Amino acid sequence: MMRWRGTATLRSAYRHHSHRGAEFASLLVLLLPVLSPTYLSSPLGRASPSLFSEWNAPKPMHPSLLSGALEREVSDERRKEIWAPLDHQGWKPCAKSASTSSLPEKRNGYIQVFLDGGLNQQRMGICDAVAVAKILNATLLIPYLEVNPVWQDSSTFEDIYDVDRFITILKNEVSIRRELPKEYSWSTREYYYGGVRDTRVKTAPVHASAGWYIENVLPILQSYGIAAIAPFSHRLAFDDLPEDIQQLRCKVNFQALTFVPHIISLGETIVQRLRRSIQTNSQESGKFVVLHLRFDKDMAAHSACEFGGGRAEKLALAKYRKVIWQGRVAKSSFTDSELRRGGKCPLTPEEIGLLLSALGFDHNTRLYLASHKVYGGESRISSLRRLFPLIEDKKSLASDSELAKVQGKASLLAAVDYYLSIHSDVFISASPGNMHNAVLAHRTYNNLKSIRPNMPLLSQLFLNESLSWSVFEEAVRSGHKGRYGQIRLRKPNQSIYTYPAPDCMCRG
Repeated sequence: MMRWRGTATLRSAYRHHSHRGAEFASLLVLLLPVLSPTYLSSPLGRASPSLFSEWNAPKPMHPSLLSGALEREVSDERRKEIWAPLDHQGWKPCAKSASTSSLPEKRNGYIQVFLDGGLNQQRMGICDAVAVAKILNATLLIPYLEVNPVWQDSSTFEDIYDVDRFITILKNEVSIRRELPKEYSWSTREYYYGGVRDTRVKTAPVHASAGWYIENVLPILQSYGIAAIAPFSHRLAFDDLPEDIQQLRCKVNFQALTFVPHIISLGETIVQRLRRSIQTNSQESGKFVVLHLRFDKDMAAHSACEFGGGRAEKLALAKYRKVIWQGRVAKSSFTDSELRRGGKCPLTPEEIGLLLSALGFDHNTRLYLASHKVYGGESRISSLRRLFPLIEDKKSLASDSELAKVQGKASLLAAVDYYLSIHSDVFISASPGNMHNAVLAHRTYNNLKSIRPNMPLLSQLFLNESLSWSVFEEAVRSGHKGRYGQIRLRKPNQSIYTYPAPDCMCRG
């Protein structure tokens, strides 16, 4: 109501004082981030629609293609093909257990790690922490999850993951404790961030080798009985590690890290409600697609691209970049057309809708949106909703009481989306990132269909304003052959958390 009254007031002022009203609007565009720093630092401010894009609701960027997509007809043959599960590809999950049934009697001390980032970056850090504890024959303390500076979520490991299962699954691999013994009770986050400490390891290089930990961390363990590693994101190599260490990372990722019961219960409730939905075609009955739609304000601003919101949106995102990153966004030196020609712009909700339509998903497709608040609000996804009227999300499928335990907690909400993403018939992500990589790996591990958008191709197609729907549709289908979840073997330096074969999978 306050927003409506404010808009009405501005309109009234504009009618009587058009020149002064225009000056005021321009000044507000420039000064709002400075005048309202708490708005910028809050989860709502950094992810919700900006006032500017609501004044200038984004228009369809590809009206001709949108018109063609709205009139599309999908053949039964295409419908059957797009919903068909993946054929067996000759690989199966293969996370081997420890070769010995018990741990060494004597261990070298305690390892603590402090993990930043979001849910999926922290997930990778947890897997690496277990592996490092194994390398050093140390006892791992349940990892500490830092408060995310964007979403301000203070959820702990115990809030997200089933700790008892985590410890039990790994009991023959690594010793894990919930708390430190009393003699080490001083070893806390506050202690390490309060000054230089002999037991803190802060120089671990990105993708450090096993040898680096033995040479640099083991002596600290032997001297003090404990070592705290922070930062610890991406701090273990993907290559030149013993096979049992790689297998252990797989076991942690795909077996030991299980969400707490209330997240699983909520996720399963939403899955069942999606599957109970009434569809008009037998090929789609009870099936659904999860769309990971990452289109928050941080992403939009950092991309330096334009998204149909006009000059007001362009100014707002430029000012946001200046306040948050002090203008140090390399891509902002390029024009929108240059970025788009290079395939550097993320897909908008409209563009991901056009892609899904061209691939063969029709108006009756049940689409679940796995995302935080979309920059631009409902107006930003209006074209996507026109193409796929049966869009759902957590709020449309679960009651307030069912969502009570996760509401306002970004990591728990992301965990629910993760659960939905690995239990859907099809998964697609609008932009690469940790969530995209983690889910694709999990679905590859279980041989589930996932669509990888061909970004270079799509960038070129969307730049061609004269392209007809039929030509666009044919180009999209041709350019996405082999991009539905087919096994891609990990290459040197690539992440085991994105490409689980061959490290986590066996032939058979």
